[in-house]
Amino acid sequence: MGLLWPAYLLLLIAIPLVALVYLLVLRRRRRFAVHYSSLSLVRQAMPGSTRWKRHLPFVLVLLALMLLVVALSRPFANVTVASSRTTVVLALDVSLSMCASDVDPNRLTVAQEAAKRFIESQETDTQVGLVAFAGIAQLIVPPTTDTEALTEAVDGLITARRTSVGSAIMRSIDALAEVNPDISPVTVYSSPAEMDSDADTEVVLQPDIVVLLTDGASTRGVSPVIAAEFARDRGVRVYTIGFGTESPLVMRCTPSQLGSDELNNRIGTGGFGTFGGRFGGRNYLQLDERALISVAEITGAEYYAAGSEDELIEVFATIPIQTEKKKVRMEVSAVLTAISALLTLSAVALGLRWSPLP
Repeated sequence: MGLLWPAYLLLLIAIPLVALVYLLVLRRRRRFAVHYSSLSLVRQAMPGSTRWKRHLPFVLVLLALMLLVVALSRPFANVTVASSRTTVVLALDVSLSMCASDVDPNRLTVAQEAAKRFIESQETDTQVGLVAFAGIAQLIVPPTTDTEALTEAVDGLITARRTSVGSAIMRSIDALAEVNPDISPVTVYSSPAEMDSDADTEVVLQPDIVVLLTDGASTRGVSPVIAAEFARDRGVRVYTIGFGTESPLVMRCTPSQLGSDELNNRIGTGGFGTFGGRFGGRNYLQLDERALISVAEITGAEYYAAGSEDELIEVFATIPIQTEKKKVRMEVSAVLTAISALLTLSAVALGLRWSPLP
């Protein structure tokens, strides 16, 4: 406990003065009171309960003044609270295969809902960023504590062609580098090996993490394993989630999930029917679990598989968020002021009840 403005406690000197004035007023009133022939008659006329009722409202006002003076001195307490140390970048796959309806209504919708629940479940000081990737990776929302902006961005995701898991990892690292000076952007070094030769010290594991969700295999861009080495060399763990079943049925996107190109529009109307074979040399059924497991192992994270909405929600709930205990200065002036006001109102109410106005 402590006081920010202790000098205001000098005002407490006024409290005894107020009490003294009250006593003098009572004494003055007695001079004009009716005189009885004996003390016993006074006691009969004024029961004991009446005597203390006369003074209770004043005592309450006196206590209210004392609390108000203490509140003016701005008392505070050092409280230990849990604080998040982790910044999370969610990297979500928005490739065409996320339109598969094996998870009702489709993979992308379920992933969006699970991602929003994950965002909304975080502590208020946990920063979350959003990266969407298909053929390229884009930072949609830089790490922020603005839950509303994040959920709106997740709702606004649209599908596109191809998948670049490696690019998503590297873009996520850059997003973390913008808020953590201990993480260097991937553009600083041309390769993980060059970074290794430039530093002899052991890599410090960062509290910030990447959570990457995909339902397929990387078809273009940098290799996921090479991207994972960049993350490892910066102490960034990449938790990977493989989402979907082995029977994706038909592709069915909602209008808001469709892009503007003809291929997407045909998918949205069910133009490609079932999803069981190859299209354009690409097997959309194939989930490259080996690569996702390697990414997680290289960076010191974990790989999760989810084939339903419940499983995906459970996976998001197990993502580790580091917290630390820290002391925060919490002022209690508002509490004391509220109690003071309550005592004052009580004094007024009791005074009116026991000594009603004529």
